[in-house]
Amino acid sequence: MNRAVFLDRDGTLIAEKSYLCKPEDVEIFPSTPAALKQLRDAGFKLFIVSNQSGIGRGYFTLADAERVNEHLCRELARDGVRFEKIYIAPEKPGEPGYGRKPSPQFLFDARDEFGLDLAQSFAIGDKLSDLECGWNAGVKKSILVRTGYGAELERAEPDKLKRAVIVDDLRGAAEWILKHKSEIRNPKSEI
Repeated sequence: MNRAVFLDRDGTLIAEKSYLCKPEDVEIFPSTPAALKQLRDAGFKLFIVSNQSGIGRGYFTLADAERVNEHLCRELARDGVRFEKIYIAPEKPGEPGYGRKPSPQFLFDARDEFGLDLAQSFAIGDKLSDLECGWNAGVKKSILVRTGYGAELERAEPDKLKRAVIVDDLRGAAEWILKHKSEIRNPKSEI
């Protein structure tokens, strides 16, 4: 079975910008390309899982979000990075929806489509919902990056982060994963 890394987009791969909807406004964090390439080279399949409530709020369209993602993918492809699939949850908070994080549904979909072992996979993000999505899916570890909203979350909700690994940025997350990827999961240690 394949291992994967599930990545939030805004605040994790790229700078957090309120309701980003234009490709020209994408600002890729400096550590993103090399970190993703390291993970791919180590055999991890890469996925983006992104809540995009601006669609549900009527601020921009699904096509706008897809153009941003296409631009991001083109830019990262220059460094040899490729994503297997990008999942977008367009609902606004509180609306019924299929895969809005912290729902693990998109991770289950990826597991079924790509033959993934979620227990040997990782989730990375800058919000509690990113971490909870990973925990709800049974990933090996959910990792909080201090970019985006991560540092603020770490200060405001330390008790909710006890099961998470906390690193400065995506480079730190990749380094942690590569250092710990072979450890056997012990569910009792995560309770």
